[in-house]
Amino acid sequence: MSVLLDHIIVPAQDKKTSAEFLARILGIEAGARTGPFIPVKTGNGVTIDFMDSDDFRSQHCAFLVPDEEFDAMFARIKESGARYYANPDGSGAGQINTRDGGRGVYFTDPSGHNMEILTVPYGGWT
Repeated sequence: MSVLLDHIIVPAQDKKTSAEFLARILGIEAGARTGPFIPVKTGNGVTIDFMDSDDFRSQHCAFLVPDEEFDAMFARIKESGARYYANPDGSGAGQINTRDGGRGVYFTDPSGHNMEILTVPYGGWT
C-alpha cells in the first residue's frame, strides 16, 4: 500500500479570502464550502482546506508548477500586491530564485502564510 497525502487544514483569518487568493494565484478554482472548510484542490488530488481561526502560526505550502505556467502565476502574485521574495527567510525581497535549474518564489497570503511556487523540486529531477 502506498501512502498518499489527501488534504491539509490551513487556518486563516478569513477562509474564503485565503482560498480564493491561492486559487487565483495558481490559476484554479476554489471549491464550494464543505463543512467548516473552503477547499483548493491541486492537480495531484491534494486538497488545501482553509478554515477560519483566530489563533494560528504561519504555515508553509509549496506548489510544484509547470515552467510554462510560472510566469502567469508570478504575474498574478505581483498584481495581488502580496509580498514576495526569493528565500524562505524572507530575504531577496522582490526577487525569484533559480535553485536546481528551475525558478521559484515565496509569497505571503492574506493570513500571513508563506506560500511558494517552484518549477523544479528541491534537489532537481531524479
